[in-house]
Amino acid sequence: VQLQASGGGLVQAGGSLRLSCAVSGRTFSSLTLGWFRQAPGKERVLVAAVRTTGGTIYADSVKGRFTISRESAENTVHLQMDSLNPEDTAVYYCVVRTNSKFLNSDILWYRHVWDYWGQGTQVTVSS
Repeated sequence: VQLQASGGGLVQAGGSLRLSCAVSGRTFSSLTLGWFRQAPGKERVLVAAVRTTGGTIYADSVKGRFTISRESAENTVHLQMDSLNPEDTAVYYCVVRTNSKFLNSDILWYRHVWDYWGQGTQVTVSS
């Protein structure tokens, strides 16, 4: 599986950014997709994930501000980020899990269950 992320950059607080990750190498509809982020000096944590069913989960810190979506026609997963604040500054990684059968969403919070990681894209929010 190959992942190509794009869309990071510098934005002022209150602004918006849209991250995209093009996925290739596997049947897109069978993949569970997500985004992690890692801020300086902090652990890498799950921000959002979308299952093959379209069901989503979000970290509490981004609920109501971020939206994850999957675009089957383009084999792409998006992360729409609104009302950004400086605490959202981090490197963002798109991730793929290939085994999506009988998936309990609770496990998606753990880094080790994800099979493939993108190269990371920097998001910087200025105050």
